[in-house]
Amino acid sequence: DGLLMFVMWAIMMMAMMLPSAAPMILIFARVNAKQRDNGNAYVPTVIFAAGYLFVWSLFSLLATGVQWGLQNAALLSPGMVSTSMYLGGALFIAAGIYQWTALKQVCLKHCRSPLEFILHHWRPGATGAFRMGLGHGAFCLGCCWSVMALLFVGGVMNLIWVAVIAIFVAVEKIFPHGHWVGRIAGLAMIASGGYLIV
Repeated sequence: DGLLMFVMWAIMMMAMMLPSAAPMILIFARVNAKQRDNGNAYVPTVIFAAGYLFVWSLFSLLATGVQWGLQNAALLSPGMVSTSMYLGGALFIAAGIYQWTALKQVCLKHCRSPLEFILHHWRPGATGAFRMGLGHGAFCLGCCWSVMALLFVGGVMNLIWVAVIAIFVAVEKIFPHGHWVGRIAGLAMIASGGYLIV
């Protein structure tokens, strides 16, 4: 059961995070293609993507453990939705507050500026590409982990809720003024959490 749970989380994280990481992956591929055209060593883009997905696989492992613990404590329904208004409210409030923290803004800045990330973090070779993927994945995780925790509120298997979170992450990371969308959403999360608790 634990293995199946982990696979479910890993596939879900890939489906949710790869669309918002697409600009970074495409820029890496373009820069790498120019390296090849200039006679330098070429590294398949899949190595960079593998580093990125490795970070989210570690998150999936952690999420599996959290889900298992919540289920054993009877805080998740069979549909994998929080059965506690206090838990749901606390997760909303924590995610909302995190939207306004300096750490969130630093991580979001790296996610929103793929070219700047390439310029400051470029490493040659396959090992370098994998490390770059790890680095970008770490920034992405730092940006989105609290929002992913809201899956326990709306339902881990609720495809509409999964889609809403994935769209929110993409808007925050890709669209102009996305950081303000994230901050305003943070206020809405805090209000929603307060409503659930009250």
